[in-house]
Amino acid sequence: MNQSKHWDFSPPSPSDLGDHDVPLEGTHLQGKRIALLITGGIAAIKTPFIARALRREGADVVAFTSSEALRYVTIDSLEWSTTHPVVTKLTSAAEHLSDSSPFDAYVVAPATYNTINKMRYGIADGVITSTLASALGRMEQGKTNIMIVPTMHGSLHNAILSESLKTLHSLGVAIMPPRDAYGKHNIPHERDIVVEVCRLVSHSPLKDISILVTGGPTPVPIDNIRRLTNRFSGKLGATITEELYLRGADVHLIHGEGSYQPASYLPYQLAKTYDEYLALVLEQLSQKKYKIGIFTAAVADYKPETILPGKTPSGGQLKSLNLVPTLKVIEEVKHKFPDLYMVTFKYQEQVSHEALINIAQERIKQGYAAVVANRGEEIESVGEQVAYLVTANQPPQQMIGKKEIAVIIADHLEKILN
Repeated sequence: MNQSKHWDFSPPSPSDLGDHDVPLEGTHLQGKRIALLITGGIAAIKTPFIARALRREGADVVAFTSSEALRYVTIDSLEWSTTHPVVTKLTSAAEHLSDSSPFDAYVVAPATYNTINKMRYGIADGVITSTLASALGRMEQGKTNIMIVPTMHGSLHNAILSESLKTLHSLGVAIMPPRDAYGKHNIPHERDIVVEVCRLVSHSPLKDISILVTGGPTPVPIDNIRRLTNRFSGKLGATITEELYLRGADVHLIHGEGSYQPASYLPYQLAKTYDEYLALVLEQLSQKKYKIGIFTAAVADYKPETILPGKTPSGGQLKSLNLVPTLKVIEEVKHKFPDLYMVTFKYQEQVSHEALINIAQERIKQGYAAVVANRGEEIESVGEQVAYLVTANQPPQQMIGKKEIAVIIADHLEKILN
């Protein structure tokens, strides 16, 4: 028997979570009420997972269902996953108006052909369409948001549907692109939906602010097969990008090719080499007016003087490589784009904490807005990445773990924008 699959019939590990509880992954929907409107498509079977995914960001979720939706998902599963009674019909309590407890967003997932077209033409003939009619009125008053997630067979995507989607979009309804597979508009993954809801309801000062983030290693080729690189994965850069993206920023990541792949919903480009990285950074900053740049990439300091052709035989030329310094990317960026608010990173080893902070403060004196400084010794001592946000007018702020580093950087940027 495969030992990794062996079970000794012991009970599960204890947990502080109750049966209906979810572990929090973030707080971007904390204090937000979300109406999850479920229509009659087979994708409705996934809605309990969507509800719990929304709750993992702190949302309070109430499900509304059409009678057709209940062919694919049960009231019990939705009440368990939302912890609220399901609204299945129009009653004297006027749940579809939600006057006493307004919603921050209405999410129609799945949104069927029938519901989308009825919504576009103002038909209110059931609990879902009546709720949406009221939601549209609230949205026009700036009191709520609406997002629909079209989910249907490809043959249903006709001119009528396209016209309805364009009309709803022009009214201010957010249209989430479906997951294209097997000739169908499939419902996106739960996390993808949650991310778009976070962006939709965000009131962060970072919303729509253009930010460039870099991360990961920047390998330099030796020949067509071999390359010099470093051990940094790029996960921190992706974590920062995600935090900014969830707050609604117009963020773009340039990610050096390494062992870590950013989430598919994040806007990013892959840089396979140092030269590609440099070109992409300068290209992005030249083509678009970025307000902020966050440079976490572990940039190569040297590269081979000559890239050898093909696959070089072992030994011989590989015994000795002539290395030449690379262009300092942050210096180039600072020179060419002086108005960019730059957050740069400085990693050191075999230095004291005091020396690390002094190095960061010297960089601040050179005109960089903020420096995130860390050293290898502190990573080893606590088991997580430890860093310090160093700016001109504040004492260094300690940050432990990639998530906290991302949150504190985002908080800092919000403060400077305010």
